Amino acid sequence: KVAFVHPDLGIGGAERLIVDAAVGLQSRGHQVVIYTSYHDRNRCFKETADNTLNVRVGSNWFPRNLFGHFYLFCAIIRNLILVASILSRTESYDVIIVDLLSISIPILKYGRSKILYYCHFPDQLLTQRQSFLKKLYRLPMDFLEGYTIAQADKVLVNSNFTADVFQETFKSITERPSVLYPSINTDSYTSVNITEPLDSSVQPLLSNKKTLLSINRFERKKAVDLAIRALDHLQQGLISSIEFDNLRLVVAGGYDERQTENVEYHLELDSLAKSFNLKTWTIRPGDSKEIPAETQVLFVLSFNEAQRSFLLQSCYCLLYTPDREHFGIVPLEAMYSGLPVIAIKSGGPKESIADGETGYLCPPDNYEEMAEKVAFLLKDKELREKFAKAGRTRVVQNFSLVVFTDRLERVLTNLVSQPTNVQPNGWGLWLLLCLSFVVISWIIFRLI
Repeated sequence: KVAFVHPDLGIGGAERLIVDAAVGLQSRGHQVVIYTSYHDRNRCFKETADNTLNVRVGSNWFPRNLFGHFYLFCAIIRNLILVASILSRTESYDVIIVDLLSISIPILKYGRSKILYYCHFPDQLLTQRQSFLKKLYRLPMDFLEGYTIAQADKVLVNSNFTADVFQETFKSITERPSVLYPSINTDSYTSVNITEPLDSSVQPLLSNKKTLLSINRFERKKAVDLAIRALDHLQQGLISSIEFDNLRLVVAGGYDERQTENVEYHLELDSLAKSFNLKTWTIRPGDSKEIPAETQVLFVLSFNEAQRSFLLQSCYCLLYTPDREHFGIVPLEAMYSGLPVIAIKSGGPKESIADGETGYLCPPDNYEEMAEKVAFLLKDKELREKFAKAGRTRVVQNFSLVVFTDRLERVLTNLVSQPTNVQPNGWGLWLLLCLSFVVISWIIFRLI
């Protein structure tokens, strides 16, 4: 019996991994349940909405923030309430898989279950500390993150890159975490007939132009501007003007109008493209207007599954621009769909992409080299087809849901066979640090 503890079960890379793990284990006959603080059936992966998976929600009554502040504090309280509800049940589990928030691990250890922690990336490296108060607020939590992760019976990470960062961040944890690469469910990429698109949202995307694709959230750290700069550089003698006029870049990704950065970055990218005299157009959810034929940069905000599948199967290649990406699911989706991938030579893509075999890896910020690699593929159809075939094979052999489930199942089987250490170390220290965090949060709250 396996239980997952995940803070908010929405739509994202971490959520996709948890859902895939749960579906994979359940398909092998394991009893699986997911505990979460929040689950909206209208905004989630279908496996959690159609009752494929058993999802139990607790602690959603506690606020997610206090007057627009203290998101981490509220997330921790919600998580501890959720864990208390788990331990109050009569059910027991052989393994409990925890991710994102490690604060509850010492408590879960008293349930006599083995605890596996999946680290997507150290949380303390994902936040900005621009003020003294923010540094003070994070101080006990940064220590507690490493301290509580160390209480887990097993730690997994999503890439060797993340494993290196993990060891640099948590120096007191001497054992290097094992790598369990995320997967994609290949069934999701084989059922779309791009010659007969059935979804009306796909119709505006139809084009006779050769299309380059960029898929990322509209966040500055994703460096999507490199894709636009690479497109512009192509017309600097790398390809003919006729070829360039028959080229289009589609920039698609997660976009939320409530997120200021999403709105600002889209406008920045649009302005950048126009500064290069590139014609732009934007598609928002629900738009059905015909796209002008002369459009060279097309922004697709918050694309749906049908649009994603169509783009992956109809575009010419993927430009993947983030630097030091923890892993990156999009390159896997592209390679399985037959797209060569041109990515930045850092982070997870160094492990998922075979340079010169399934695509190319370029130095960070080097849009000139990205443009050169695009030109190679545009001029050599056989090379593109070779990369496409090799990419699909690489995903099937290394990153499919079957391979992911096999590896996870072996980890769990080995974990269950080991002696159980019920008592966590330093229970008093854990309580003291939690109390310190509460006091510091209260002081900061009074100051603001």
